[in-house]
Amino acid sequence: MVKDDYRHQGMRKRLVEVLRTKGITDEQVLGAIGAIPRHLFIDDSAFLEMAYQDIAFPIGCGQTISQPYTVAFQTALLGLQPGMKVLEIGTGSGYQTAVLARLGCKVFSIERHRPLYLQTKQRLAGLLVKANLYHGDGFIGLPREAPFDRVLVTCGAPFVPQGLTDQLKPGGRLVIPVGEGDEQRMLRIERSMDGHLLQEDLGAFRFVPMLQDKV
Repeated sequence: MVKDDYRHQGMRKRLVEVLRTKGITDEQVLGAIGAIPRHLFIDDSAFLEMAYQDIAFPIGCGQTISQPYTVAFQTALLGLQPGMKVLEIGTGSGYQTAVLARLGCKVFSIERHRPLYLQTKQRLAGLLVKANLYHGDGFIGLPREAPFDRVLVTCGAPFVPQGLTDQLKPGGRLVIPVGEGDEQRMLRIERSMDGHLLQEDLGAFRFVPMLQDKV
């Protein structure tokens, strides 16, 4: 079994400094990145020595564990507070899920790939990460648990699903990469107190695609 030792902790500290140089300033987010053992979310032991480089890795089912910068950037855009109810679309390895939980959020996460869902559910339980995991279609969201303070999409959506904006509380926020092809635009969408949606474009990113009706 792979442990989390002083060497890994030192590599995390260096990763946090790399993220600072790339413009991540949210100290709560940086603290979560510095605390969570990313190497325990990577199954292939050949990658363990590279777990704290700012790069993405394949995790099976055609999916990836996002690079730490992307995780930190998206998380910072959410503007989280402890106790917030957060819907995550795309559980993947569970690394982003663990970051959200570390920040004190009540996390609900959907994964459409059943093998990943089962594997990650076991992993998070073993790491004592508290999160509510579901196997399902992220385009639909989780109506029975709505509304949410925040919604985070960790895969590239071809459009903004109305089901997700409908599940935002007034004052809630959705962070989602949108676009077909190799590149997406990172959007932050806020639902005003009177129900209107306000959208910001925060730059180009690359994600694996979000596929509809593929559970």
